[in-house]
Amino acid sequence: MIDIDIARRLREAGLPWTPADGDLFVIDNAQLRDETFMLSSMVVESGTSRGDRPEFRFNGTTEWALDSVEQREALWIPREDQLREALGDAFLSLHRLPDGTFCVTLRCADGTTREVLAPQSEDALSGALLVLLTEV
Repeated sequence: MIDIDIARRLREAGLPWTPADGDLFVIDNAQLRDETFMLSSMVVESGTSRGDRPEFRFNGTTEWALDSVEQREALWIPREDQLREALGDAFLSLHRLPDGTFCVTLRCADGTTREVLAPQSEDALSGALLVLLTEV
């Protein structure tokens, strides 16, 4: 998962978000910043039945003190697949270097290519997306 500061920079750079089931987000304030939420049309809890078999329990509201929040207060934390999709045709490749670093190669608007290196694949993809969104 990408860092909240990177997610904030992506939003400020203009990355659009159309919320959908499975999207991760945080409420960007001091009390809730460390809590990650997932959009879901139904909250599903994993548990064990009386017969000790794994089961899923479908519940109503489980966030005990959070009835609702405006979308503008939520900060989207894009997943790896969403970062790739946002890069679109500019995304050329993602590979792991021998030292364990991840490298994203992207095609810039001027036709040149650029490599973005990071310790995690999501970080390399988000860095590449920042490059793409902030190109002048």
